[in-house]
Amino acid sequence: MDERTRTSDDELAPNLRRTTPEPDVISRPDSKFRVGLGIAIAVGLVIAAYEIVHTVRAPQPANPRSATGGLQSVGAATVAPGNIRVMVNALGTVTPLATVTVQTQISGQLTAVGFTEGQLVNKGDFLAQIDARPYEIAKAQAEGQLAHDQGLLAQAQTDLKRYQGLVAQNSIARQQADDQEYLVQQYQGTVKLDQAQVDAQALNIAYCHIVSPVTGRIGLRLVDPGNYVQTSSSSSIAVVTQLQPITVIFSVPEDDLPDIMPQYNAGTALQVTAFDRANVKPLATGKVSAVDSQIDTTTGTVKIRAQFDNSDGALFPSQFVNAQLLVRTLTNVVTVPTVAIQRGSPNGQQGSYVYVVNADNTVSVRPIIIGPPDGSMTAVNTGLSAGDRVVIDGADRLREGLHVNVSTLDGKPLGGAGGPAEGVSGRRGGQNPNGQRSQTPRNNSQ
Repeated sequence: MDERTRTSDDELAPNLRRTTPEPDVISRPDSKFRVGLGIAIAVGLVIAAYEIVHTVRAPQPANPRSATGGLQSVGAATVAPGNIRVMVNALGTVTPLATVTVQTQISGQLTAVGFTEGQLVNKGDFLAQIDARPYEIAKAQAEGQLAHDQGLLAQAQTDLKRYQGLVAQNSIARQQADDQEYLVQQYQGTVKLDQAQVDAQALNIAYCHIVSPVTGRIGLRLVDPGNYVQTSSSSSIAVVTQLQPITVIFSVPEDDLPDIMPQYNAGTALQVTAFDRANVKPLATGKVSAVDSQIDTTTGTVKIRAQFDNSDGALFPSQFVNAQLLVRTLTNVVTVPTVAIQRGSPNGQQGSYVYVVNADNTVSVRPIIIGPPDGSMTAVNTGLSAGDRVVIDGADRLREGLHVNVSTLDGKPLGGAGGPAEGVSGRRGGQNPNGQRSQTPRNNSQ
């Protein structure tokens, strides 16, 4: 190439380089944003794909109720004879036999109080003293008037005897003697009136010394010493409540009267147990003392009063309690844990039923007719017999003919259908063949 050609190329080179984009043009803000967004989307897609693959390949958790080999694990109990108490549950209120509002029967200044608030007092104990001086003075005046009128009566009686003697001698007119006799009768009436005035003032003086009318607990003091109390005042001095014995009044439905009244009329002592507000802790045990004379037509219930010794003071006046009246006791009847009873229509029939564990460890639906419940146990009238095994835990996934694995308390399978009494659910307790309740804890491994 000649020199002219090279010179021409060198002249064109700077122009070509100037047409190439500068580096600052590529790094504009909008270009960086697009690049970053693409990278974030790619990373998100990778993470999502990993989570999907991990979830699909993860093994499904085993059924916690299924035992080894895929059998449904259940707890069972053996049906046994026992005793069922027929109870009537009702809401009651602790009501004292005597609640006395201590009020003054005389007007006067309260000079002394002889009790401490909340103190237990006996009948006849001193409670308060009212100033008795005005009534003592009034009594003295009445006694003076009585003595004066007694003297007049004695004088009139003496004159009457004299006049009667003169009349016998015809010395005076008979009318004079008769008038004297009537005068004696008037004085006799006056003397009786004076004596009544004396007795009234003596009674007022006795009213000034206030004593407890009953044995019980005295409440808060409502009037302080130094105040002037009156019979017309609405405020009292204190309230005394009898605590021993004490009663509970509760209402029962009228439908329960045919079971209660024959025993009450025969003199049978009907036992009543009072439980606390939560119906958990028994407070006291007593007996029915009275039944109301009529049914409340608005509620269809009748009131019953039960009396308790309350020697430990567990029952407090106006306390809310739950009363359980024992009507009768069914002895040696077939009993089943209440948790085993199912309700519905597994075979198209409405009613109660249980799942019975057969000899080959299959379950079958057994319709039953239940009787009264007693805590965690229920009487069964028909459908079961002693020795049958019923499912008490895990019945929610059972069906007719399903093979099950019956577990004991320690979670080990039984050796055969004729093994010992099977595992139980401890949520409500069970009952042994002797009719006694057991408090077996629930097996968490089932």
